[in-house]
Amino acid sequence: MENINEIIQSDQTLDSLITNSIELIQYARQFAAKQVNLIQLMTYYSLGRWIVEVQQEGQERAKYGRKVITTLSERLTEKFGRGFSATNLEYVRKFYMTYADRISQTLFEEFAVKKTQTVFGKLEENPPFMVSWSHYLQLMRIENKEERSFYEIESAKSGWGIRTLQRQYNSSLYERLALSRDKDAVMQLAKEGNVIAKPQDIVKQPTVLEFLGLEEKAEYSESDLETAIINKLQKFLLELGKGYLFEARQKRFTFNEDNYYVDLVFYNRLLRCYVLIDLKVDKLTHQDIGQMQMYVNYYDRYEKLAEENPTVGILMCKEANDALVEITLPKNANIYASQYKLYLPDKNLLQEKLRQWIAEEES
Repeated sequence: MENINEIIQSDQTLDSLITNSIELIQYARQFAAKQVNLIQLMTYYSLGRWIVEVQQEGQERAKYGRKVITTLSERLTEKFGRGFSATNLEYVRKFYMTYADRISQTLFEEFAVKKTQTVFGKLEENPPFMVSWSHYLQLMRIENKEERSFYEIESAKSGWGIRTLQRQYNSSLYERLALSRDKDAVMQLAKEGNVIAKPQDIVKQPTVLEFLGLEEKAEYSESDLETAIINKLQKFLLELGKGYLFEARQKRFTFNEDNYYVDLVFYNRLLRCYVLIDLKVDKLTHQDIGQMQMYVNYYDRYEKLAEENPTVGILMCKEANDALVEITLPKNANIYASQYKLYLPDKNLLQEKLRQWIAEEES
């Protein structure tokens, strides 16, 4: 019996060793990758600053500027090999020009000029850059400073990869969120990203469903749309935003011996409430709004726990009508209409709409 216990204890010790070793190596690799990324970005920032400073000293700036890039590229490539082409150095220069105010003069000198070891502690405590160089190559293409800041913060907070960042930008996530908020909340997007604090924060105008692959036609039904969403649920959750957990499709509840079905039921752990979505392929009507109000009332009275927040209802429709929702429901109703698009929206059109909206708010 003692031998068996010793074998079991030995196996448990070995399992513990393996588990602890795996966790340590994963932590070390993540820590090292984070440090390497930050040092790379600081290096590129410093190179970019020096390039700009030297270029600005030339008399014929355009011609001299090109010479600076070309000559530096040749020397660095000769010394270090790949990675310092003229094109890459142009990106490095643009990186500094875009984020020039991120690094203080003192921190720059400690890193690039004095090359002190203590600077790494300061960088780790308050990192000036949040994502990878590949992310910044995408972010630098965004001209609007507030929009660029929003995508940087969201990439860092939500762990977006490059493809996700590209998709969210191409789908005009910033403009769609901004058009659902007041002026102060738009400014908050650029400073803090998309903070989910109230039901309105989860509504986008419009909701973009291009990933479903459905054609823009009149023939498809609500069932077709629902099935396509379930088949691409992971991407649909990404489009909905933060904190969503999927619970059910065609969730049935019975009241007074009648059966009712909610198209899609989610739970948002940030808002701590149920989110009910009803899909409409036609123009929104007051009957649709009344039906959703009944769904929300049922969940608030019979499904919601005492410590949870009121249920949110979203009518996802081909043609939204906010005025109809406003006049049909009481002011404190947690029901919203969101128009959906089966193709990526015209980004320039949304940007112009946002500029007009902000101008109206300010006036």
